[in-house]
Order: sequence, then structure tokens, then C-alpha cells
Amino acid sequence: MAVKIRLTRLGKKKQPTYRVVVMDSRKQRDGKYIEQLGIYDPRQEPSLITMDNERALYWLKTGAQPTERAQKLLEISGAWTQFKVAKGDIHTVGGDAPVEEKPAAPVQEDPKPEDAADMKADESLVDAAQEAAVEVEEEAAADDALEAVEQSVEESSEES
Repeated sequence: MAVKIRLTRLGKKKQPTYRVVVMDSRKQRDGKYIEQLGIYDPRQEPSLITMDNERALYWLKTGAQPTERAQKLLEISGAWTQFKVAKGDIHTVGGDAPVEEKPAAPVQEDPKPEDAADMKADESLVDAAQEAAVEVEEEAAADDALEAVEQSVEESSEES
């Protein structure tokens, strides 16, 4: 039996509301369905969509194929994304994967006097490098400003 997730129409003429249902694909549009998953009311602003995501996920995993409109509603409710993650089509970072506890880092002792001197020397080298980089950036900005002024002077002399 080919099972589909699709919409059945309810409501009066020109006032549609829909049920999102699971049914045999050979049945009529408004025929007997296996299970109701949700309701879709397009006339409300914004449209009302209520969906039982757990049951929708169950039916998707068992092979039910959604129609285009039903798939769109499943995407909006989040069931389609859950299905794709469960299927492995979408990979998540830090999702439901088991978390391994890392052993605590060993406590470092106070640095030896020789190490402290090396650390201070390294810090002073880093500071000097940062100061040099700032000076180079300032010189480049000054050169760019000077070129811009020279170009504007040339353009104004050409216009007159």
C-alpha cells in the first residue's frame, strides 16, 4: 500500500480549511484516512498550522511520501528537518551525539624563575610587534589620505 501524507479539504465554499492526514494514495482526496497529523487554515493571518511532529516523523520514517504542499507544511512545523537529520541528510554540530567528558587538565605549578623571564621576554616581543603593525597601518592611512587630496586638487584644477 502506497501511503501519502496529504491534505483533505474541509469548510464551506470559498472558505477552505485542511487536515494534514496519512492515507492510501489510491483513495479520494476527501476519503477515509489512516491518521490525522494536523490542521492547516490558510485564511487566518498568519496561516494557522498545527502539527503532531512526533507522529509525522514516525510516518516519514516508515516510508510515507508527502505531497508538495504537505512537505512545505512539514518544513514549517519542523518535522521535515527532524526527519532529514534522523535520516542523515543534514549533519548537525553538537547535536544528539554522545558527549565524552574530557579529563580535567592537570594543575600547573608556579613557573620557575627562568620560565618567568622567558615569558616576560615573549610578551615584550609581542607588544613590540603590535606597536610596529599599528605604525605601519597609520603610515599607510596617511599615504592614502595624501593621495586622495592630491587627486582632488588635480581634478579641481582640470575642471577650471
